[in-house]
Amino acid sequence: MPGRVVDYLVDMIADLGITHIFGVDGANIEDVYDAIFDANGPVGVVAKHEFSAATMADGYARSTGGLGIVVATSGGGAMNLVAGLAESYTSRVPVLALIGQPPTSLEGRGAFQDSSGLAESIDAAALFATVSRYCARVDDPAELPGHLAAAVTAAKGGGPAVLLLPKDVQQQSMPIDPPAPPSRATRPRAADGHPTVAELAAELAAARRTGKIVLIAGDQVARDDARAELAELVAALDASIGLAPDAKDVYPNTGPGYCGVAGSMGHAELVEALRSASACLLVGTRLPVTARAGLDALLTELPVLSIGVLPPHPAARHLDGPDLAATITELLTRLGTAPARGEAAADLTPMPVPAADGPGLRYRTVVEAIQRELPSGADIFVDAGNTGAAVVHYLRVPEDGRFVVALGMGGMGYAFGAGIGSAFARRHAADGPHRTIVIAGDGSFYMHGMELHTAVEHDLPVTFVVFNNNAHAMCVTREQLYYRDRYSFNRFRSTHLGAGIAAMFPGLPARTVAEPGELAAALRAGVTATGPSFLEILCDPDEIPPFLPFLSTIDASRSTP
Repeated sequence: MPGRVVDYLVDMIADLGITHIFGVDGANIEDVYDAIFDANGPVGVVAKHEFSAATMADGYARSTGGLGIVVATSGGGAMNLVAGLAESYTSRVPVLALIGQPPTSLEGRGAFQDSSGLAESIDAAALFATVSRYCARVDDPAELPGHLAAAVTAAKGGGPAVLLLPKDVQQQSMPIDPPAPPSRATRPRAADGHPTVAELAAELAAARRTGKIVLIAGDQVARDDARAELAELVAALDASIGLAPDAKDVYPNTGPGYCGVAGSMGHAELVEALRSASACLLVGTRLPVTARAGLDALLTELPVLSIGVLPPHPAARHLDGPDLAATITELLTRLGTAPARGEAAADLTPMPVPAADGPGLRYRTVVEAIQRELPSGADIFVDAGNTGAAVVHYLRVPEDGRFVVALGMGGMGYAFGAGIGSAFARRHAADGPHRTIVIAGDGSFYMHGMELHTAVEHDLPVTFVVFNNNAHAMCVTREQLYYRDRYSFNRFRSTHLGAGIAAMFPGLPARTVAEPGELAAALRAGVTATGPSFLEILCDPDEIPPFLPFLSTIDASRSTP
């Protein structure tokens, strides 16, 4: 017997090789959890909030290179998904969201949590269409195979897909012989005038004869698992390479030719390399503002070439590359390979930041201490903000690990759910378990840090490092720099997160670090714990992070008479 719609869904998810389904249970999605219980397939994980469930699916997808699954009930549960899916949409992470809806017989007739768009209710299909590559309501079980196939294909193309599932449809039986899913659509041909692989190879060869080529690589390299091909391309071109802030794990951070991070959290070595370059090649990045701040003028003076699934924001000769590994391999056959260079990159020059004299530890001190204690292959998930800027700028990512920073939407609290989702994915990795390090500020912790409970429940190897300055520090910095430091809405009373977490979760290793001398031992204990651990780092809300827009504003104010 084919079983119910929900049984079919869970079986299809299992057939895709997906091991975990993340969500928050509720009346209009509970049948999916019922099917998970009966199936010999994916594990059902209940998060504490739908935003975090969405980020868990996002983190799972980023660490597996596959598809993440999130489920949520109707009403507020569905609405809570939007911010998480928006991050996946902007960062092109493949996530499939299965969202329960009230029974069809009640839609438009006063149903609780109605979002059918009828009778002036919210239209969930219209809402989720804005944060997905594919969105459809399934009103008939016979429609499900086609919608599911189209949703999976769209998500794997880069971004979320959403299926809205009324409760009565979930409970119905699947047809014995459902119609075959539609064939996969072919990708449209690149517009005329875009270079072919042969033309791009010829342009790169010509640029190499006249000078040094600089590559800037982005997170599509990680999504397409094209790290090895990227390293071969750097060697073949004898190129220098910089990385977008959200792509620090796609090339060894001490590897040959490495010039650091591009953009607002970037390094002077990359700027200098571009000043003397004969061409710039973008690989798997659209080069958004965070990755090109301070580089616009240099890029307008250079031939800029690009490979990727989408053309970059700056003007460039762009080669459509939906599969970077395949495209770079084809490019290498025309360029010819070269022996890998053995020399390591020199130490990078940190941005000169103003000295801080407030309480607590300094960003650079903490990040460099984290660097020294990171276990091999550690996966690092970082929230945006002052803390994120410091980690992006100062931290060298260990090889064989992942590095993810939420710059798509910059949603506070993203790293907690995403790190947990990644830990589920990497728990039984073929190359052994990976320790996950979540690094965030106290503001992010207050939003979604209680997902720590999920890590405790599942005994996941996650170390949570929370920089506590009792403030939304990036907002404090902006108040000081852009609003004449006349007030602050973003400083808060002191809290004791380490002690609070220790009291909430007896047996969980939880510590507070207030002095530099305590840092190494606390970090070592945190990353060597068998399960989750928690570390609170006290720091200064007035410290300026290594963030180019802030430092440029300070320099401008100093030069103004």
